[in-house]
Amino acid sequence: MISAFKILCWIGLLAIFSSTISKNPALPLLVVHLNGDHMVIGMIASVSALTGILFSLPAGFFSDKIGRHRMLLISGFIFATAPFLYLFADELWQIALIRFYHGLATAIFGPVAMALVADLYHESRGEKMAWFSTATLLGRFSAPATGGAILAFYGRAETGAGASDAFNLLYIICGITGLLALGGLFFLSESRKNRQSQLSPQRINNWRAELRGLLSHRAIMITCVVEASILFSFGIFETFLPIRGLSLGLSPWDIGLCISSQIITIALSKPLLGRVSDQYGRSPQIVIGTIFTSVCMLVLAFSNSFYFILGGSILLGLGISIVTSASAAHIADLSKQGSHGSSMGMLGSVMDIGHTAGPLAGGIIAVAFGLTASFISGSIILIASAFYFIWQKN
Repeated sequence: MISAFKILCWIGLLAIFSSTISKNPALPLLVVHLNGDHMVIGMIASVSALTGILFSLPAGFFSDKIGRHRMLLISGFIFATAPFLYLFADELWQIALIRFYHGLATAIFGPVAMALVADLYHESRGEKMAWFSTATLLGRFSAPATGGAILAFYGRAETGAGASDAFNLLYIICGITGLLALGGLFFLSESRKNRQSQLSPQRINNWRAELRGLLSHRAIMITCVVEASILFSFGIFETFLPIRGLSLGLSPWDIGLCISSQIITIALSKPLLGRVSDQYGRSPQIVIGTIFTSVCMLVLAFSNSFYFILGGSILLGLGISIVTSASAAHIADLSKQGSHGSSMGMLGSVMDIGHTAGPLAGGIIAVAFGLTASFISGSIILIASAFYFIWQKN
């Protein structure tokens, strides 16, 4: 019989593939096709992350109270329905609304699924969280290459040649994969005893106290800030690398390959690095990884060819893997038993603040000073967060 952990990993792969193919590299190119500029690209890319800010913490909290499975089913429904809405959108404001709705799926799924893994494991928590993350990253890895191949097959989609057919096919594939993720959730069950304990009225009425406890927990909040800086830089990378690539003459396929190379690097290295954090401690790994990632953003800022961008993307993926294979498990270690959902929700919300601010600030900086400056800003934020983590720990 397949374990709940393996089922969850398969669901994560399908769900994140569906989510990622909707935006990488399709979303910036779709906005350009609809006559949006760099600023509009950044704003629309920030919408789904804004959803995470607003809903990750409530999703994690309610998963503590009413059960992980119920919350996962809600996210699965959104994964299955949102992609088909893109087929009917021909205005930028419509794309923004769809991105908000679509963002609900990952806002719920991410913290709730990670909380479920934290519930299941303790001694090997870092490694198991890393394996689950690797499963989702396999979906994230294959999506940009698949999306880039679809757009390249129909020609340069951003110029209008075959654009409608290309985008329609891409979002149909996105929707089918979301339906498969929803179907998988019906094979993931939750014990009746666990559901009954979570539905306790006393626990539901204590949400204000739990929220205050989380906000006042300095170690948890510091780690969330570091994760936010990672997502700030990653948001700049995933949003503006396609535009930078096009300016250098790269094809959608080349751009998708660069993005996918970063994701596969994270997927391959994260389980090992998660085990390292289990054995040797989380904090040093978080600091080293954050500084390394800052350097990688500088490399990408001054890359001017396909091979330099490819190499920078791979190194950036390694840096992100070093940090994130330790940070989520660190927060789970610090949180109380029975409140993993709230802790993972807080992490998701703060991360998404970074993910929202990255493309938005990056767009403003790109318009004012150019794309190179946008990537440099990500490097500065990372190095600042690394020193903040060190200072607060001491």
